[in-house]
Amino acid sequence: MLYLSEKDIVEAAAPREVVDEAEAAMVLYEKKDFFMPDRIQVDYNGNTLLLMPCFARQCLGTKLVTLFPKNSEKNVSVLNGLMILNSGETGEPLAVLNGSALTALRTGAVGSVGIRHLTPDTVNTLGVVGAGVQGFSQVLTACSQRKFSSVFVFDTVPERMASFWRKLSKAFPKINIIQVKSVEHLLKESQVVITTTTSLKPVLPDEEKLLEGKCFIGIGSYKPEMREFPKALFMLLKRMYIDTDTARKESGDLITPLGKNWIKKEQVFSLGKLITGQIKDESGKNGTSLFKSVGMALFDIVVSEFIFRRAKQLGLGTEIEI
Repeated sequence: MLYLSEKDIVEAAAPREVVDEAEAAMVLYEKKDFFMPDRIQVDYNGNTLLLMPCFARQCLGTKLVTLFPKNSEKNVSVLNGLMILNSGETGEPLAVLNGSALTALRTGAVGSVGIRHLTPDTVNTLGVVGAGVQGFSQVLTACSQRKFSSVFVFDTVPERMASFWRKLSKAFPKINIIQVKSVEHLLKESQVVITTTTSLKPVLPDEEKLLEGKCFIGIGSYKPEMREFPKALFMLLKRMYIDTDTARKESGDLITPLGKNWIKKEQVFSLGKLITGQIKDESGKNGTSLFKSVGMALFDIVVSEFIFRRAKQLGLGTEIEI
């Protein structure tokens, strides 16, 4: 069995390739060519344990992760875990992957599938609200899809934003990485806006003029009580896109707007339907657009299988006995 560390995972696949795999998973989702039970989510004392099994293509697997929000105050990763990849033919374990690195990379890629299909090629300014691990992964993959000249960053913790700025500046020396003091400033400068927070209330102002004409990618809200987007944004939308139908019952950014009739259920579609041509939406690239992701085990299986195959080709990873 192969163990793949964070370093191995990063070396095995380029960001654009992982975006391609995330898109392939969305196509599989529409074809229903997989079996994915509802993920098991256990909440205790503000912390979360997630168990995510799935069968897809030639593999099956399970990701086990923990989410401890207060870890950010301890300089410890909020998300930790492992991904176990098994043979679909025999059930034998093929690989164990670093769950934190896999989740960061595949979630960044999922957000970038939204950018790929909901923005024109000409967008060149990006805003990120939330200067954490996921914020970095979102920028990493987003820059594989569009030629961003400037990235604007906002976080409520100045120290975290400064560290994030240094990391991004090193990774993208040719892009202007700009720290801003308010989310209003970020909105005025950005054509694409990614939110990666676990906020319980909207992190964007409830002002249509500041939100109009932009593409929004929502990553942070994964519980019913969490919300990143204000009412005004939903008033601007003709359609809203999600990665999986479970988002409707998992995220406050779907539960609240649908419950208060800010947007109708008939306006909400999986992004896979746009990708596969089941629906057409030219206005999505020219007006205000929103893609909300909560994630699913299918992404983990498809991306880990790709990384495993590539790692074997490149001789990456450590063989371990079980």
